[in-house]
Amino acid sequence: MNERVQRPLPPRSWLGLLGGGQLGRMFAQAAQAMGYRVCVLDPDAQGPAAAVADSHLRADYTDAAALAELAAQCPAVTTEFENVPAASLDFLAARGVVSPDGAAVAIAQDRIAEKAFVRGTGIATAPYAEICTSNDARQADPGLFPGILKAARLGYDGKGQARVANANQALQAFDALGQVPCVLEKRVDLLCEVSVLLARGFDGRSVVWPVARNVHRDGILFTSTVPAELPSAVASRVVADAQAIAERLNYVGVLCVEFFVLQDGSVCVNEMAPRPHNSGHWTLDASLTSQFEQQARVLAGLPLGDTRALAPVVMLNLLGDLWFTQSQSTQSQAPDEAREPDWARVLGELPGAKLHLYGKAQARPGRKMGHLTLVADDAASARAACSRAIALLGMRE
Repeated sequence: MNERVQRPLPPRSWLGLLGGGQLGRMFAQAAQAMGYRVCVLDPDAQGPAAAVADSHLRADYTDAAALAELAAQCPAVTTEFENVPAASLDFLAARGVVSPDGAAVAIAQDRIAEKAFVRGTGIATAPYAEICTSNDARQADPGLFPGILKAARLGYDGKGQARVANANQALQAFDALGQVPCVLEKRVDLLCEVSVLLARGFDGRSVVWPVARNVHRDGILFTSTVPAELPSAVASRVVADAQAIAERLNYVGVLCVEFFVLQDGSVCVNEMAPRPHNSGHWTLDASLTSQFEQQARVLAGLPLGDTRALAPVVMLNLLGDLWFTQSQSTQSQAPDEAREPDWARVLGELPGAKLHLYGKAQARPGRKMGHLTLVADDAASARAACSRAIALLGMRE
């Protein structure tokens, strides 16, 4: 049990945030709805979070003066992405409340440390090996092929990864990734991918949202569906494993743990994110408490909110490719010309659709620009609405 206590912060208090992306934007909006003020520390002058925050410190995440100013203004600080330097979180923790702490973030930043930690809790991961030298790649266990070589640090949305069929391809991929430390992970016999989103307070109490079933395209999340329609034993297993990880980490905040569900019904951890997660965006419209409100509650020392799902839902990611898609309504569009998708058409035909755009000024292929949540009375209707939205937007199913 976590014995730390965070006294509740009254409205008008300042909450600090490291990072200026869309997760920070949605956190700031949720915190402001509860009466809090938000100060963002981020080097980008045009970041989505900075556009809505009450205050913006434009500085690098390692800038000691800016960190000290953030700590002086904000009695509690969080982060919106795991690649913020853990040392910066430690600096802030010496001056106030930080959630999550630097130790937890440091583990999640490094796939080698993360996989070793998960296995140390007695929870399965896919078979893997550390690849830190060219010789490691040459001598890789043949049983790990076909596999995926993943950079240990800074990889996300499929970046820093390569599929490899043998040791020679692993060596070539290791060289292409700059010979940085990697993990070679065996490709498993996958049934589906799911994620468990939970929140844990300073008092050690935790709550869990319903499990989401995820579909990825080119390494980027495409859809998340709730309910996940898993066998009850599988759902119970992944929830128990995620809670065990949070307990062992002595974690405080919102945590997402992604799992592979295998064809034989067994499960293994893929990775974890010490923050709100893309697969939890459905909570904005179809849960009593969103993941961002929960993050603000934890940081402010408030009781955790109810995580029940209010309706079946599918979350559809909206990437920058949409702004360049040649759909029926944009046949005259030049190949390199960005054009706003016809949101009015989507929302007019699908009244259960909720549009969330992240305020990014420029669309680029592969860039997360927003998401749609399709809420319905039953799971089949939610899936059908998602399929219709995909067709209306000219996306491939």
